[in-house]
Amino acid sequence: MSELDYSMQAMVLDEQGQTVHMRCLPRPRPNPDQLLIKIAACAVCRTDLHIIDGELPGPKLPIIPGHEIVGRVVSCGTNVHNFAIGERIGIPWLGWTCGHCRYCRNGHENLCAEAKFTGYQIDGGYAEYTVADARYCFRIPEAYSDVEAAPLLCAGLIGYRAFKMAGTADRVGIYGFGAAAHIVAQILRYQGRRLFAFTRAGDTMAQDFASRMGAAWVGNSDVTPPEELDAAIIFASAGALVPAALRAIRPGGIVICGGIHMSEIPAFPYDILWREKHLVSVANLTRQDAEEFLVLAPKVPIRVTTESLSLSQADTALMRLREGKLTGAAVLIPDR
Repeated sequence: MSELDYSMQAMVLDEQGQTVHMRCLPRPRPNPDQLLIKIAACAVCRTDLHIIDGELPGPKLPIIPGHEIVGRVVSCGTNVHNFAIGERIGIPWLGWTCGHCRYCRNGHENLCAEAKFTGYQIDGGYAEYTVADARYCFRIPEAYSDVEAAPLLCAGLIGYRAFKMAGTADRVGIYGFGAAAHIVAQILRYQGRRLFAFTRAGDTMAQDFASRMGAAWVGNSDVTPPEELDAAIIFASAGALVPAALRAIRPGGIVICGGIHMSEIPAFPYDILWREKHLVSVANLTRQDAEEFLVLAPKVPIRVTTESLSLSQADTALMRLREGKLTGAAVLIPDR
């Protein structure tokens, strides 16, 4: 029996609104355009919660969640020639695109209408093995361990795309200080910009974390900062933060919604948008984002705050994330 015929352990979601549970499954086989990856680490993301809790509709079910994956190549499909067996690679949220639509042809594959996403329509990283389209796999800088590298594949990449949208902003506010925020905070500090961190009222753990990450000011999300902001990035999923951020930015400033899901945005008066303020969303990532960020990360150098848990503890990690009891990112390690 070949290695590809063996079984694997995976945490599976059968129905939205339920918990994930361990199951023994056949190892997947790569198609001609895919890699088979032996997973070393998979970080837990808030998007996983949105899928599990039913806030993002229409996943493939059953589904293996997880889209911040680090592992090593076990086998290459017949059409794959740019990776070698044993290489360490990362697999992000954007897992497949059509390659021929107007967006794919112009470097905006993140907007492809036919796109498929890891841990959503494609089985993800809460497992011992997975397969991935080789076009959307990236070599990981040697400076990072498997656990350290895993959060870079979403918190890092989506955070970096949101950061780029802020342009040359000097005074940058971040609403929701978790895994993505603490990575962006380090880039801001590296570039000599100032961070204003907004957290939920009374969330002393997040406030202390933001202070350690070099924030010039830390306050509650409903408080006006001491200076007008050039840009604000919202990583929290609360729609009520949009009007708050619009009030906090200067004329001509920008508010960037960095999450894939957000609760309804309440009505707000036109005068807080007027004077050419901008409101934009971040959709997924491009391969260029990944290539740029994975070169930048070790130069900063970005240090990732993580907590390792075994794969069988995935539901515990998700619950702690839901309750706001994580500092940095939880990372699942296969039970071997």
